[in-house]
Amino acid sequence: MLLIKTLRDNLLGPLQSVCGIVEKRHTLPILSNVLIEKSGSQLTLLATDIEIQVQTHAAGSAGNDNAAVTVGARKLQDILRSLPEGVEVSLSLEEKRMQVRAGKSRFNLQTLPAEDYPRMTQPDGEQARLQLTQKQFKRLIGLVQYAMAQQDIRYYLNGLLLVVSGSEMRMVATDGHRLAYASEPLPNTHSRTEVILPRKTVLELSRLLAENDEALDIRLAPNQAVFRFGDIELVSKLIDGKFPDYERVIPQNHTKIVTLPRTTLLQSLLRAAILTNDKFRGVRLVLSPGSLKIISSNAEQEEAQEEIEIPYEDEALDVGFNVTYLLDVLNNVSVEAVECRLADANSSALITFPGNDHFKYVVMPMRI
Repeated sequence: MLLIKTLRDNLLGPLQSVCGIVEKRHTLPILSNVLIEKSGSQLTLLATDIEIQVQTHAAGSAGNDNAAVTVGARKLQDILRSLPEGVEVSLSLEEKRMQVRAGKSRFNLQTLPAEDYPRMTQPDGEQARLQLTQKQFKRLIGLVQYAMAQQDIRYYLNGLLLVVSGSEMRMVATDGHRLAYASEPLPNTHSRTEVILPRKTVLELSRLLAENDEALDIRLAPNQAVFRFGDIELVSKLIDGKFPDYERVIPQNHTKIVTLPRTTLLQSLLRAAILTNDKFRGVRLVLSPGSLKIISSNAEQEEAQEEIEIPYEDEALDVGFNVTYLLDVLNNVSVEAVECRLADANSSALITFPGNDHFKYVVMPMRI
């Protein structure tokens, strides 16, 4: 029975959209598969890892029969990738196997029954429904996601806090050593809602969202979030936990303020990082009137020193930071200059954009 006949790219694109969440090895073998459902002339592709579910459609021609089957997601993706561009591909069911045909190529793949495939139900009890552009949401994610924790026992840090408050959306991520905050105005006013999106969901949204002004619809429920954009629907479980009070972490009264060219600072830090201690990755920022020195050293007694001329007239300061945390923020923002606010050698630094309070990055100092 023919499922679909279409050009390779009409199938490969949608398949790549859903395959990002498929784990290579899973305790449930069926979760390595993609669910392919044919309802009349529409073909739906769906993948899940039980925490996240992504669904989309593929365009093509076939009869009006209904059918559903699951097949190895990576194998099907690798087959389609390996075929020449522009070739016509057909998927058909032959008993318990799926046959992929393209030109003179034939592939017979093992299938598992569609009825055994786990599906996430749509959420109950909606808290908030909002809409913004794909570009806005993708930009917000990009400004904060690098500060999320990875495999921290404080599970609520392995994700991103999404806050909807009035006519503003905020995103906050922290791993306990640094914190990134970004906000974006919303077209409508909403009651306050806070959810924690899992790390994998955030990375998948960042991959799938386009840099365009097309709509992104978001539905937030007590234990699930649904994102709809283009032909894609992504459903994700939420992390149940209490996110730290980020407003207390952001310094309010740092008096030493210096504006730094982002690219110059980034390149100086990259050079200094070459000679940091592999374990601690520490650099010293030595601030004095008119100058910022960046100094690093390692266990072999090697040392690097960079100097940047800056418009600074306050008292001198010598403070240490993990260079990776500084490089992360500079690599993920696209402004010409950043503003750095400091207090003393034992206080965190606050990095913002000049004249803009929609972005804040806090990094803890380290002893060097």
